[in-house]
Amino acid sequence: MDKVLYKTMQLSVQECPCGYLGDPTHACTCTPIAIKRYRSRISGPLLDRIDLHVEVPAVAYRDLSDTRETESSSSIANRVIQARLVQQERFKGTKVHCNAQMNARLIKKHCELDAAGHRMLELAGDKLGFSARSYSRILKVARTIADLAGSDAIRDQHLAEAIQYRSLDRKVSHV
Repeated sequence: MDKVLYKTMQLSVQECPCGYLGDPTHACTCTPIAIKRYRSRISGPLLDRIDLHVEVPAVAYRDLSDTRETESSSSIANRVIQARLVQQERFKGTKVHCNAQMNARLIKKHCELDAAGHRMLELAGDKLGFSARSYSRILKVARTIADLAGSDAIRDQHLAEAIQYRSLDRKVSHV
């Protein structure tokens, strides 16, 4: 597999100045105005350039020590390898190496949605106020989720998951 250098932007964003908004064990002491002002420090255009917005809440010890069977790291690694091979084949003969690098033409070609998918994306965009760049990011992420699931088509569940990864869009524009 070709080694591809990825430019990754990691951004640590707390929900509010005190850091406890949404925390199940600590009470947030911030006012709604303080939260809005705090979140507005990150511009919309910057957030648009981040593919995945993932909240990582504190984890209780009982959850960390849970012994239930989960998917193994090697199984996950195999799914990632298979998805990368699918993408390598998809973009053979181009300068594109992965879904994240798709331009508008390739998105249109490889991220086709059915009528229900279009409607879901339209409703999410209307409600959450996505930018044009956000729509492209969502489609690229949905394509990758579908690849990881071994699906040729982007299905509703892939699109819904990709939309969920835009949590900072929702919070900044709707506090």
